[in-house]
Formats: sequence, structure tokens, C-alpha cells
Amino acid sequence: MKDGDIDLSDLPEISPEKFAQALVRKGLKPVVRKSQITLRIDADVLEWFREKGSGYQSQMNAVLRAYKDAHEKA
Repeated sequence: MKDGDIDLSDLPEISPEKFAQALVRKGLKPVVRKSQITLRIDADVLEWFREKGSGYQSQMNAVLRAYKDAHEKA
């Protein structure tokens, strides 16, 4: 197959700005994977984080990490 035969119509165009934001991981330490768990959270707390939009689980993780770090130093 030649390059011209490849259908790219369903692929979004990448702007130079988006390309500049891309991360290159070659030569860096691997990213530590997160563990999937089941956790019971009060409904109002979960709703508050969800209202923050996409990435709310990462925000919850950041809060827990800050709590852990604060208590490790104490």
C-alpha cells in the first residue's frame, strides 16, 4: 500500500500548538501505573468533585497525595 492509498479522513488534524504540548517519554522513567480500587465516598463529596469536570478522579488523587505527604512530614 502506498502512502496516498491510506484513508486519513477520520483522523483529526493536529495543530502545531497541540503538537507542541505532546510529551515524549523516550529515555524517561516509566510512569507508575495507578491501582484500580473500589472506594466508598460520601455522595456529596463525589458530586462536588464530579462538578469540577473531566479529571475529577485525578484531582481526588492529588488531594489524597497532599494529605499523605503532609502526614509523612509530621
